[in-house]
Amino acid sequence: MLKQLEGIVLKSRNYGETHKIITIFTRQLGKISAISKGASKPKSRLSSVSQVFIQGDFLIYVSKGLSTVQQGQMIQSFRHIREDIVKTAYAAYLIELTDKILESKEPDPFIYDQLIKTLTWINDKEDFMIPMMMYELKIYKKGGFAPVVDHCVNCNRNEYPFRFSIHEGGLLCRHCMQLDQYAIKLENAMVKLLPIFESVGLERVGNISVKPNNQNVLRTILDQYYDTYGGFTLKSKKFLSQINLLKE
Repeated sequence: MLKQLEGIVLKSRNYGETHKIITIFTRQLGKISAISKGASKPKSRLSSVSQVFIQGDFLIYVSKGLSTVQQGQMIQSFRHIREDIVKTAYAAYLIELTDKILESKEPDPFIYDQLIKTLTWINDKEDFMIPMMMYELKIYKKGGFAPVVDHCVNCNRNEYPFRFSIHEGGLLCRHCMQLDQYAIKLENAMVKLLPIFESVGLERVGNISVKPNNQNVLRTILDQYYDTYGGFTLKSKKFLSQINLLKE
C-alpha cells in the first residue's frame, strides 16, 4: 500500500553497491524499515533523504516485510547539529536510544513530536542538556523502565525531602532512605521538576533554568539508571563519553 508519511531517519546502512536500508520513525505508522533504491549514488534523488537525522515527507510502499521508499522530500536536516561534533554526539545518542526502545509499527505521535522538538532545540541553541534529559525520561517511560519520580517508590508517600535510589528505581522519602545508603540527595526544587520532565511536552515548558550543579546530578542519575535498567548497549553513548572527556 502506497502511503505519504512524515518521519525522521533513525538508521541508514548500505545494501548492495547502490541501495540503502533505512529505519524511519514515522508519525503515522511508528518505526518502519524500508529500502531506498539507488540512495548510495551521489546523484540519486533519494540520497539526501536517506541520511540519519533527516526529517522528511516520504512516499513509501508499505508492506509486511521490507517497505520501499518511492520518493522523499526534506523537511529539515538539522544542519547545525551536523556541523558540531558535540551536538552530533548528543543527537546520535538520542536517535540510537529511540531506535533501540521503539517497537516496529507502533505509532506514538507524542514521542515523535518530542524527538523532533528536542533535536530542533539542540540544533538551534547551545544549552540543551535539560531538554535532552526530558526526552530521555519520556523514552524510558515508553520503554517501560522509567523511574518513579512523583512519590516514594517504597511507601508511596509524597513527603519531602527525597533521595534518588538507583537500586530501588526511584525516589525514597525520609522514612525509607535507609533502604539505600547510596541514594543520591536531591534538592526539593529538583524533585518537583522530575514529574514535569517525564510527562510534560517541551513546548509547554518554555525557558528552563536549572542550576549547573543540579544538571550534573541529574545527568549522573540518568546515566547510572540507564546502565542499570536500560538493557541495550549504545555505541553512541561510548562516543559521547569520549567527547565529554575531551571537553574536560
